[in-house]
Amino acid sequence: MSTVEDTQPLFSHLLELRNRLLRSILSVIVVFLGLVWFANDIYAFMSAPLVERLPEGASMIATDVASPFFTPIKLTLVTSVFIAVPMILYQVWAFVAPGLYKHERKLIMPLLFSSSLLFYAGVCFAYFVVFPLVFSFFTSAAPEGITVATDIASYLDFVLALFMAFGIAFEIPVAIILLCWTGATDPESLRSKRPYIIVSAFVVGMMLTPPDMISQTLLAIPMCLLFEVGLFFARFYVRKPEEDDAAEEQ
Repeated sequence: MSTVEDTQPLFSHLLELRNRLLRSILSVIVVFLGLVWFANDIYAFMSAPLVERLPEGASMIATDVASPFFTPIKLTLVTSVFIAVPMILYQVWAFVAPGLYKHERKLIMPLLFSSSLLFYAGVCFAYFVVFPLVFSFFTSAAPEGITVATDIASYLDFVLALFMAFGIAFEIPVAIILLCWTGATDPESLRSKRPYIIVSAFVVGMMLTPPDMISQTLLAIPMCLLFEVGLFFARFYVRKPEEDDAAEEQ
């Protein structure tokens, strides 16, 4: 009898998880269907930082027969996921919230909201700040007699990689707050390791970005600044012994 009673909550959790996943997927599909008609316009907007800096008479090319169709569709799908992130995060929150303590619920929701904003900020920083500088450098550094004509699929893979790198890098304040809140570390310990963290930021920038100093530096510097932001706010989220006692009582 106890085995049956134990399995019922498990099935109910799995059923809720399935429903949350379906709602997240449905939100992406709805956004995608609303945007797919504008797929070429979305790609034109995404390629503008490079197209505007190509030499006169040069243009982007498609080396694969299906690229002119599938590449904008792929970008539109990624954009749909990007737009649907708030809905996806809400489904995550709704699934885990019932199992959290009251003081944990007060922390998780703001972190989900701030992590979304920070990821969007990282993507915008890459598009409006990094791309113009990087593409200006790449197009001007081409050897004499070489025509710059970038494949549209290769360009999309390049910018998506940078978007992901900068979006994740901008999550540093959230990561620091979580580490301090869980007791894994504390602001004073992180502050004492600042020189090593700065060096690590440039190493990570080198690993996550293309092999050019401009994008590496433009990623490492915001990471260092965001580390300081995380340190500032982490002091308000240091877990106190009385909070642990309250959690055990609950």
